[in-house]
Amino acid sequence: MSDKYDVIIIGTGPGGYVAGIRAAQLGLKTACIEKWVNIDGNIVYGGTCLNVGCIPSKALLEISYNFVNAIEKFELIGINVSNITIDIIKMINSKNKTVATINRGISAILKNNNITVIEGIGKVLSSNKVEVTGKNCIKNILNTDNIIIATGSVPIETSVAPVNGDTIVDSSGALNFTAVPDHLGIIGAGAIGIEIGSVWNRLGSKVTILESESKFLHTVDEDLSKEAYKLFTKQGIDIQLGAIVISSKINDKKIQVIYTKDNSIKTIVFDKLIVSIGRRPCIDNILYSSAGVVIDEKKFIQVNEHCKTNVSGIYAIGDVVRGPMLAHKASEEGVMVANIIAGHKSEINYNTIPNVIYTYPEIAWVGKNEQNIKTLGIEYKIGTFPFYSCGRSMATNSTEGFIKIIANAKTDRILGIHILGQHAGELIANGVIAMEFGASAEDIALTCFAHPTLSESIREAALAVSGNAINIVNRNI
Repeated sequence: MSDKYDVIIIGTGPGGYVAGIRAAQLGLKTACIEKWVNIDGNIVYGGTCLNVGCIPSKALLEISYNFVNAIEKFELIGINVSNITIDIIKMINSKNKTVATINRGISAILKNNNITVIEGIGKVLSSNKVEVTGKNCIKNILNTDNIIIATGSVPIETSVAPVNGDTIVDSSGALNFTAVPDHLGIIGAGAIGIEIGSVWNRLGSKVTILESESKFLHTVDEDLSKEAYKLFTKQGIDIQLGAIVISSKINDKKIQVIYTKDNSIKTIVFDKLIVSIGRRPCIDNILYSSAGVVIDEKKFIQVNEHCKTNVSGIYAIGDVVRGPMLAHKASEEGVMVANIIAGHKSEINYNTIPNVIYTYPEIAWVGKNEQNIKTLGIEYKIGTFPFYSCGRSMATNSTEGFIKIIANAKTDRILGIHILGQHAGELIANGVIAMEFGASAEDIALTCFAHPTLSESIREAALAVSGNAINIVNRNI
């Protein structure tokens, strides 16, 4: 390992492997260091997102949605089925097969781009040296002109409910249950908690979520979060807001949780408990003090708008730096940094990074929400359009939710687009593109969308900004 590289990347998650591919495309001699190996001793690519996060959770969400849809909706549209059951083991195996297939795909792409993949733990010594601890604790020093730290994040733990991998698990463990828990508890009603809760609720668990915040999904636009709370509660998920967990105790494979709510102490017993209270940057054992890289009080690596640290030649991207912990944000930062290292100008518009919560209905947004805009003192106007007025939604029997567009009252430029509804995660791309090009509400209102589609509801919401929505239907009809 005496060769010198143009760039060394620590981590092969959605930030790291994408940065590596782009760097190689630009002609840079590139190496990626990855410590994660599977039981067969093969390197695991894709980080948390692919292996224990985004992809496996979406696989389970899709399977569980199909299951409950078959039970609750098929008969309504003339499809007669009976005795529908779910095989949990097959479901988990299907999820694992999807993950393995994508892993092989990443491995092939890295190989095709002549990227050197090194198994081991990477640790930054200086701006041009990385120490790699491999098998049998053998250490090697690699020389490079540039370093990209892309080590991602890990679940936050709590002393009141220590994870044991069996009865009390984190979000990763919740993706591998081999049976449906009778009563599933979740600490934390963020995106991950709600998604996982949705999966097991659909499969038959009684799901109780304990959330310390008094507002549900407090980072989401309030109009959407309030409606989502009603819909998820209607689905059978018990979401207890303002519930602060004090302690937990395991008795005969049951978890007794004590928490406070409404100024009183309450006790509840679960068969399984998931701790989902957020994630923290994974920077443990990544940097020697000699590297001189500044880390802030929240343990994030400090970077500028181009993901440069205070040390020339050292960059950091993804979950280890400021901003939302999103796979696509990490990937975009990886591409930007690779471009900069190769001598190109590159920017990211952090105002147009979309967010999606993959429940049913989905929640997606881009730009500012109404709470943000009020705080900033910007004059604004709003247009909304309900999916019960959309022909495609009615045809697919999925009329929950609505689209909300917020525009500047003076310039009409779009400030934010918020969607609660079927395929919101796909629809939000329309809003991202519009905002990226600085569109006004009128620009969207003057655009022809195909009929019948869900996306034409975006045009209707844009028309509604000026009070001109065409297809609003009286809900009582």
